[in-house]
Amino acid sequence: MATNNIVQNKSYNFALNVVLIYKKLHQQNEFVLSRQLVRSATSIGANIEEGIQAQSKPDFIHKFSIAQKESYEALYWLRLMEDAKYLKSEEVNPLKKQCLELQKLITSIIKTTKERYIKK
Repeated sequence: MATNNIVQNKSYNFALNVVLIYKKLHQQNEFVLSRQLVRSATSIGANIEEGIQAQSKPDFIHKFSIAQKESYEALYWLRLMEDAKYLKSEEVNPLKKQCLELQKLITSIIKTTKERYIKK
């Protein structure tokens, strides 16, 4: 899926990469933490998609705020899985980098939207 929307593309690619890690973890019989990770990681993009289709600026901000919270949760699960030795650093680091990039992008979008919305 490729669109002209950077945050859509980045959130989709992050979710896809997490799903691929989830499949690996599932084969290793790790079900609990990996399910939490995949749920939060895929929720980021789902909320961004909903936000793009929002009916109002407050709805847009709300959906992107949920995506932001989910990104923090996904990062938590990634750190935990690395520290618990379910994933190696070389597997987790690219995902953490993607997640942090998403956090920065989402935060910037929320901030800009709030500034423009409040001015009007």
